[in-house]
Amino acid sequence: MKPGLEAIIGLEVHVQLRTRSKMFCACRTTYGAPPNTQTCPVCLGLPGALPVLNREAVRLGLALGLAVGARIREHSTFYRKQYFYPDLPKGYQITQGPVALVEGGALEIPGDPVVRGAAGPVRIGLERAHLEEDAGKSSHDQRPDATLVDLNRAGIPLLEVVGSPDLRSPQEASDFLKALHRLVVFLGLGEGNLEEGGFRCDANVSLRRVGEAAYGTRAEVKNLNSFRFVKQALAFEIERQAALLQAGGRVAQETRGWDAEKGETRAQRSKEAAMDYRYFPEPDLPALAVTEAEITAVRAALPELPEARSRRWRAAFDLGEEEIATLLQDPAFTGYFEALAVACGNGKAAATWMLGEVSRTLNEQGRGIGAFPVPPEALGELVGLVEARTISFGTAKEQVFPALLAGEGSAGAIVAKRGLAQVSDRTAIEALVAQVLAANPGPVAQFRSGKTGLQGFLVGQVLKAGGGRLDPKVVNEVLVEGLAKG
Repeated sequence: MKPGLEAIIGLEVHVQLRTRSKMFCACRTTYGAPPNTQTCPVCLGLPGALPVLNREAVRLGLALGLAVGARIREHSTFYRKQYFYPDLPKGYQITQGPVALVEGGALEIPGDPVVRGAAGPVRIGLERAHLEEDAGKSSHDQRPDATLVDLNRAGIPLLEVVGSPDLRSPQEASDFLKALHRLVVFLGLGEGNLEEGGFRCDANVSLRRVGEAAYGTRAEVKNLNSFRFVKQALAFEIERQAALLQAGGRVAQETRGWDAEKGETRAQRSKEAAMDYRYFPEPDLPALAVTEAEITAVRAALPELPEARSRRWRAAFDLGEEEIATLLQDPAFTGYFEALAVACGNGKAAATWMLGEVSRTLNEQGRGIGAFPVPPEALGELVGLVEARTISFGTAKEQVFPALLAGEGSAGAIVAKRGLAQVSDRTAIEALVAQVLAANPGPVAQFRSGKTGLQGFLVGQVLKAGGGRLDPKVVNEVLVEGLAKG
């Protein structure tokens, strides 16, 4: 993008809420059910059918609002938003407006130093989060001569989170989306499955000259369902708009789609204005009222939030941002890490094992931490043996860990049975060092003439002579002493 222009980005994120039934009826919300088997007169929009609000959806909306420090509106209202798609059976969508359940709040993300000029966290505001129902699903690729409509998704509870236009780059947009996704999963609001459409976003982007207060004409890129696609689509759209402006053209206010295969956005339709939706109050639903007691109960049930865990782990375990982000990928994974850190008494070492051998095993087996066969207390014993230098990390990784996975007993029992305990006796190590030095006069002479990189080679020879059971720290100490004597 040409210097002198800046991108203004705001995301509208649709979160499918984890409820057993739909927003306004008792139909189930099971993903993958046969087409049009989870419908009823209410979600089909048949005459005379009346909506009834899902109480659990309201509770989940309150949880998000409290977690981001938003204002909870004790009285909010529902409106009808009119538009005509084949997969919207009523011809309108029930949504909240003009007053939403949740208004304001913010999420903290790493600022992009490329566009902000300095590194550091930034707070991205939220305009509101409101309850609404989903539309059905149209399939265009199953038959060449027809569009098929599945109304199982019609009426699914959604929480639409509308971000303020505070984002300034595709990287920040991706970071914001990841932070919100992590919060949604940790609060138990939804599965957050991007591939199934349980967490998707529309991105609004415009350009303006640096220093200007007014926004440029924005385009909306619809239905982005991966963090990677958000970055790619926004990067393309920013360059497209910049090229238009630099050539003296004008950006059209329109809705665009993302073609992942071609790596480009495409115009779909002119962007509707609010008047086009013909909003009016939903006559079949009263205003939503929540009490202070209900808000207090939801607040008391909130778990420790990801942002608070991040601060605690940085202070207690000296973990980096990338380590923390991976450990916070899933509540169950996070819970296992916390238990492992307690069991072994070393959070940094626990993180090393979680991000190393545990993650590798889960990836190879294609399953989550819930199916991991080794309890955190059992793995904690193994990590503790390494930290106490009873065994080497290599021995733990290559011999004891596979035996733990195979159910051969506790780490201590496996070490004792196989004779894997590390040798730290200086007298025994001194004898092996003397043998290695005598057997390698050339490398020893080169080391003493200044080629200090050969120390690693000599250490390896000593460890090999000891059958991999020697304490590397003691070996290094004794070897340095032996080389100095020459």
